[in-house]
Amino acid sequence: MTALTTYFVDIYNSVHSAMVGMKITIGQMVSPTVTLQYPREKKPMPERVRNRLYMNFDDCIGCELCAKACPVDCIDIEVLKAPPTENLGETSTGQKKRIYVTKFDIDIAKCCYCGLCVYPCPTECLKMTDVYEFSEFDRHNLIYNFTTMTPADVESARAKVKVYDQEQAAKKAAAAAQAAAAKAAAAQAAQQTPAAPDAAQPSPAPKQEQGQNQNPPAPESGKEQQ
Repeated sequence: MTALTTYFVDIYNSVHSAMVGMKITIGQMVSPTVTLQYPREKKPMPERVRNRLYMNFDDCIGCELCAKACPVDCIDIEVLKAPPTENLGETSTGQKKRIYVTKFDIDIAKCCYCGLCVYPCPTECLKMTDVYEFSEFDRHNLIYNFTTMTPADVESARAKVKVYDQEQAAKKAAAAAQAAAAKAAAAQAAQQTPAAPDAAQPSPAPKQEQGQNQNPPAPESGKEQQ
């Protein structure tokens, strides 16, 4: 390819690129203008849009799977394992609650709207909504507290868990002491019991007392008695 040919090819490519861009610009210039009177008018959002998180605390079982799945650590959860005697109710799906959720905070200012926290939730209590108007002047107002437990409820739950743990520790200590006492008694009984004779070795024949008549020897064959 000669230098003259290259020159004209470059000119053609430049003009073609400019015309492609101007086609979009001219099309927007001649098209009718549509203005939404926001906020009175709003553009409809797609069905699967991911905006602000919503959490149904009544269905939360405290599994912490959402917090583990979050890539930016915007979910902060604190839980307490409830004693078996406590009835915390059930979720809307019929799953029994066994854990106190003393804290469930979502820092929406850190959220990246990826939706990774929604899918692992076994009770589907987390979901992404289409709400996008939640700006605040103070960023601390973007930390949403979803727990329904008051500080008094949290202290009461901790006291119940502490009492249950103490009872279980006392039961374990008593069981361990009883097992140690039984083991010591079995060892003491084994030491006091005499050892049984070995059945493989024959017992020696009893010795005859002195002065006891022994059987006379049998006469030799072929000799007549005198």
